[in-house]
Amino acid sequence: MMAGSYSNLVVLSCTTAGQAAGELLGSDESEILHMLWSVVDTTANTVSVPVQSLVVKPDHSELSEEAKSRTGLDEQAVAGGAPIQAVLEQLHQSLTNGVGAPYCLVVDGQQAMRQCLHPETCKKGISLPDYFYAFFDLRREFRKFQSTSPAIDSVADMAQHLGLDVSTVDECQAMCLVIQRLIGSGHKFTDPETVDYKYEPGTYQKNELIDDDTILRVRGLPWQSSDQDIARFFRGLNITKGGVAVCLNPQGRRNGEALVRFASKEHRDLALLRHKHHIGQRYIEVYKATGEDFLKVAGGNANEATAFLRDSAAEVIVRMRGLPYTATAADILNFFGQSCPVAGGEKGILFVRYANGRSTGDAFVLFETEAYAQLALAKHKESLGKRYIELFRSTAAEVQQVWNRYQQFPLIPTTPTMIPMLPQQAITCGSIRDCVRMRGLPYQATHDDVLAFLGDFAVYVRDHGIHMVLNSTGKPSGDCFIQMYSPEAARQAAEKCHRQYMGDRYIEVFQCSGDEMNFVLMGGQLNKNGIVSPPVYPAEAPVLLDAQMCDYLGQQMTATASGPAAAAAAAAVAAANQYQYPGYPPQVQVPQMHIHPQGMMQSPRGIPSPAAATSPYYTSAAAAAAAAAAAAGYPPAMYPQYYFPSPPVSPTSVGYYPPPSPVLRVRGIPFNAGVPDVVNFFGGYQVGAS
Repeated sequence: MMAGSYSNLVVLSCTTAGQAAGELLGSDESEILHMLWSVVDTTANTVSVPVQSLVVKPDHSELSEEAKSRTGLDEQAVAGGAPIQAVLEQLHQSLTNGVGAPYCLVVDGQQAMRQCLHPETCKKGISLPDYFYAFFDLRREFRKFQSTSPAIDSVADMAQHLGLDVSTVDECQAMCLVIQRLIGSGHKFTDPETVDYKYEPGTYQKNELIDDDTILRVRGLPWQSSDQDIARFFRGLNITKGGVAVCLNPQGRRNGEALVRFASKEHRDLALLRHKHHIGQRYIEVYKATGEDFLKVAGGNANEATAFLRDSAAEVIVRMRGLPYTATAADILNFFGQSCPVAGGEKGILFVRYANGRSTGDAFVLFETEAYAQLALAKHKESLGKRYIELFRSTAAEVQQVWNRYQQFPLIPTTPTMIPMLPQQAITCGSIRDCVRMRGLPYQATHDDVLAFLGDFAVYVRDHGIHMVLNSTGKPSGDCFIQMYSPEAARQAAEKCHRQYMGDRYIEVFQCSGDEMNFVLMGGQLNKNGIVSPPVYPAEAPVLLDAQMCDYLGQQMTATASGPAAAAAAAAVAAANQYQYPGYPPQVQVPQMHIHPQGMMQSPRGIPSPAAATSPYYTSAAAAAAAAAAAAGYPPAMYPQYYFPSPPVSPTSVGYYPPPSPVLRVRGIPFNAGVPDVVNFFGGYQVGAS
């Protein structure tokens, strides 16, 4: 439409059934309840059609008291209204038959069109005429006319600034008066706002500059949601080409999140008001994000995937998963057949490969139309050769993510980087009960949260004395140990803070000693009733035998040993009754049967000498017996090793991962495979000569 060529302006005002109004109109997801419209003839500068009232009967929303006050309608009047589709058809007929073209809609602010009309009609599957995709924002037009005007938040503000009395008229009439005053003063209504008809896929490069104020992160999406589904959720707001990036988890599957880039900050801010709106039965969370976050997901390099997406005008991307490794482009074309032809033939197929060129079993296929894509997706779990194939609607961002993941990461994951170890002297020990254990912490709790929880007792915490405990996967376990300056401070902190709340969780607090702290970290339990011995892990920990098995042990060891070895075995058996945990049956450790557990453990520690055996859980007699056994030629034994919840230090200052091993175990090798086959399998990696 040529600028300034609109002969009529259709003034439209909407009210929803909910409480939200003004800048928040539509933020509560309420349905449209009432519509007012009128027409201003721009040539004669007169109102050619007086204000018309249209009552809409909502499908689900209840009539709020605020809506009753704004519209003057009650439940009976609303019950006599028509569905939104019938009301829009009535409006369309009136404009088509009674208003001369060309004409354009005028609304007060962006909310009525972008946050109410377009989202609601999209959810209900209602198609809107073309003229609903362009409109004038009266507030913006007023700012063009009065560039130095103060903040304008309503029609009443504009009327007051222009010296108009609108106290006795409705909002639609007030808008007509303001429009007439602007036209009479020489203002031209040109360059209307536009609403995108549909979302267009596209690509981004890793080095592009993205404005942080245009990016949102969306969470809680149904796993099958496509970029088009997300664009429909934000219908009415303009998303840039390729601006929906669906996120994948480390396994290459969708994780329910997406990054969205909007055309402007204004549209991003309107999108934030859709926080906890719904897709089906699921509510969707919306948060601010950054351009860097977006490019991590949507950005690609100048590679085959980018060329595949850039050079095609196809409308839909379909992902194939589970392909035979020997599948070719011809096989895929035959799989889809003539009923759903692939766009561009073989050029419309992208096989995803590892960096060494091996197939991953994934491919992306382009289709020119939605109809062809639907026919293709109907072949989900049909067979290609001897394998069934999974088909999913995909996105350009997913293509980039999958391609980059297989191209940039090695086939074999590497061990996480070691974190510097905290000096051993910083870890407390001994029987003095100057420590506190906190149990039940929120997983996101930080050191500052712990100090705030302790309140006045925080001043008694030693420097670097807060140790957050991790579980076997390296994540917070909900436990924390705190070193205090004195046992009295620990006692008072435990008494005053026990079962107090941190957020919405109550925290258990126990006084303990350094030995008890380390004992718990080895798998034992500590509560108000004292300590409970760590559990024994069959076949994964050193084997412990009770006293009833000692005779049999002695017979077996004596039968296979002589001289000093036999004497050492006898000494070990004799020490069985001394080697014990408090309150538990006598136990002894068999040196030959020690097996390392798999998990986060302390470094192996040898049996200490009798002089060093000061632990309350291991007697000097047991240590002496074990030392004698070692002197007799037995392998060095170790104290029981258990899964460590974490080292007894802060997770930011300790290396809790074992050193990487240069040896890998490979399973599933064909029986006829030889050494050259294995070496070729690890192509690109250096294999030791031995």
